[in-house]
Amino acid sequence: MNTRYFSAYYLTSAPSIRAAPEDEGAEVAFAGRSNAGKSRAINAITNQNRLAKTSKTPGRTQHLVFFAVDERIRLVDLPGYGFARVPEKTKQQWQTMMDEYLSHRRSLRGLLLIMDIRHPLKEFDQQMLAWCEQSGLPVHVLLTKADKLKPGVVKQQLHKVREQLRRHYPGASVQAFSALNKTGVEEAHQVLDKLLRERPATP
Repeated sequence: MNTRYFSAYYLTSAPSIRAAPEDEGAEVAFAGRSNAGKSRAINAITNQNRLAKTSKTPGRTQHLVFFAVDERIRLVDLPGYGFARVPEKTKQQWQTMMDEYLSHRRSLRGLLLIMDIRHPLKEFDQQMLAWCEQSGLPVHVLLTKADKLKPGVVKQQLHKVREQLRRHYPGASVQAFSALNKTGVEEAHQVLDKLLRERPATP
């Protein structure tokens, strides 16, 4: 387990890419549908309880939230997408912000896509996977809330999603994850290590 992520701290919250930290070093972004467990996954990976703010109300994360691991490495919490109960104008602003960030951020090395293991590969998840596949951005899927299912069902869901990714999004990888009992944290650390070592794609 790579304990360097345990030292992560809040850096800044940016309402647009223009307000983001300098585009240097390396960062990995976390994306997912509202209420899929994105903030809790970040907290489990960094071994902190309140680094990323959690809420029972979908749509709490409304900016690009940057966490620094060290002077050169960052983790980024993206606004949740899907059924967040916010005005349509706000959703459009979020979409524009995310499009700009994902398309133009040179220091972005990859994406951790958060899905509830009980409800994987919804329309928005597939759109994100397709975008990453087309743009060549590495993406790793965390099937969160694995503690909600029996171990045998977790294996079945993991196999099912892995096969779907292999057929439609062969560049993506996947694992089971539980923020509650820390299942999959070490594997997520290894994925982050690999992504953060990779050189950025050539524009």
